[in-house]
Amino acid sequence: MKIIDSHCHIDRISLEPFGGSIKSMLEHAKEYSVKEFLCVCIDLENFNDVLSLAEDYNEIYASVGVHPTSQNSRDPSVNELLKLADNDNIIAIGETGLDYFHIDKDNSEWQRERFIRHIHASNISGKPMIVHTRDAKKDTIKIMHKEKAEKGVMHCFSEDWETAEAALDLGFYISFSGIVTFNSAIELREVAKKVPSNRLLIETDSPYLTPVPYRGKPNTPAYTYYIAEKIAEIRGVSVNDIARVTTENFNNLFLSRK
Repeated sequence: MKIIDSHCHIDRISLEPFGGSIKSMLEHAKEYSVKEFLCVCIDLENFNDVLSLAEDYNEIYASVGVHPTSQNSRDPSVNELLKLADNDNIIAIGETGLDYFHIDKDNSEWQRERFIRHIHASNISGKPMIVHTRDAKKDTIKIMHKEKAEKGVMHCFSEDWETAEAALDLGFYISFSGIVTFNSAIELREVAKKVPSNRLLIETDSPYLTPVPYRGKPNTPAYTYYIAEKIAEIRGVSVNDIARVTTENFNNLFLSRK
């Protein structure tokens, strides 16, 4: 069985439990059948750290982008994003999107402009976009539609079915994190039941959002297994089935070039 963590921040995970070793952390993940990892960039100041991980480890892929809450980070132009993405180790643009939870909507025009630039870089490069949205679902979908966003994933999805359906209609994938294992995530589990199997992804977003049964402790890519297990339970299939389809979906979205 092979599971892929489609969104994690390996450069930000504490390696203390693994003796300070990235290799040990990856070996720990493999004990849970988690064998490949997309390490997602959130600012350009640390982009080289993310890229270096992908260059040093064959099982790690990387992205380039600036997170919507990274307000004080250097803001890239479309051309700069394209230049940085012109590398076989970079398989995605982002994460990008809108976040009105941390930053007030009325003071977020710069956020929307940044999102649009990432969409354009994704469309031009042909590399899929990783979308973060929090308390901004209507504007997120509106901008994606208006700017003709071509492909990508709604990462760490926590919205309603209406939002999921709108993203699916645009050709996007839906990725579930540890949130789907939380007792309070009743509506989200209904969404996880409805998403077509060929558009489904799983992720940890580690070191954040640790799933049950380790909620409250630091997250690690190994725990993608528990998200696969919960999705399998929700959909009435085996963990092997979820591992297989999400691996196929990851390959189709991020590794195939049309």
